[in-house]
Amino acid sequence: MQSLTVKKLFELKQKDFTLTLLTKKKGLSKEIPTPELSRPGLAFAGFTDTYAYDRVQILGETEVKYLNSLEPSKRYDQIKGLFSQFDIPCFIVAKGLMPTKELVFLADEHDIPVLQSRMQTVDLMHGLTVFLQDWFAPSKSIHGTLVDVFGVGILITGSSGIGKSECALELISRGHRLISDDVVHIKKRMDVIIGEANKQLGHFMEIRGIGLIDVETMFGIRSIRMQKRIETQVELIPWRHNMDYERIGLKERFNRIIDIEIPIIYLPVSPGKSIAVIVEVIAMNHMLKVYGHNAAEVFNERVQKEIERKNRIRTYLESDKE
Repeated sequence: MQSLTVKKLFELKQKDFTLTLLTKKKGLSKEIPTPELSRPGLAFAGFTDTYAYDRVQILGETEVKYLNSLEPSKRYDQIKGLFSQFDIPCFIVAKGLMPTKELVFLADEHDIPVLQSRMQTVDLMHGLTVFLQDWFAPSKSIHGTLVDVFGVGILITGSSGIGKSECALELISRGHRLISDDVVHIKKRMDVIIGEANKQLGHFMEIRGIGLIDVETMFGIRSIRMQKRIETQVELIPWRHNMDYERIGLKERFNRIIDIEIPIIYLPVSPGKSIAVIVEVIAMNHMLKVYGHNAAEVFNERVQKEIERKNRIRTYLESDKE
């Protein structure tokens, strides 16, 4: 998880959130420790038992009007007491409203940045929530290749040199899209995991014997994506004659990535085997399962019905002999 200062937030989102700094710059080094937001109306009114002071504080029209309704001396005491008691990261005032001069003065005294945004309060809170949730999302990097096959995010993993990039290259040539090769940056958002392109490598691929190729330039803009939800993992493993591989598919296996379980398929690799075609089948089979059709279960049900049918016939014939 990356640390985030008020200065970093201001620099990254100044244009998007129409931000203006109303206080001095010395408080900008304060760190924002959490992605949650707070509306401090009750805290200004004196109720601080459950005050979430360690969050970005959003002041809307209600909070500003309440502060303006107080007598200047009471307003000063209320704000000073709050700022003296709690270490607040920053305030952002929505709708282009001007906070009271006491708030700005005391914020400077306590090195608390006050920012102003011209956005509506609801829009500002939504935009900030999306940005902060993404920034603080748990993340990790995985050695592998991420491709979009028929709209399904397939994470291809395996030992170095087993053919991950070559498989992805064939998929791209068949009209599918590359998100990232070699290193996949993964973030957890809500209850899904999202794979992103490597910002340094972009959409370059290393093909042993050839070197680096630029997928976007070679295959066009439609051959790439910047991010994709990861729905299935395909682990490429060397073929071994004495291994017991899955034959029917009734038993599903799962791998946990950042506390999210996704189906994993261990796919044996051998010379002459078209891995790209099999990955396409894996993607289509995943979509069928999402829509409620499990081929292995359908096959097993038919086998069971056939066994039951033959048992009934056998029972009938045996009873007839008696």
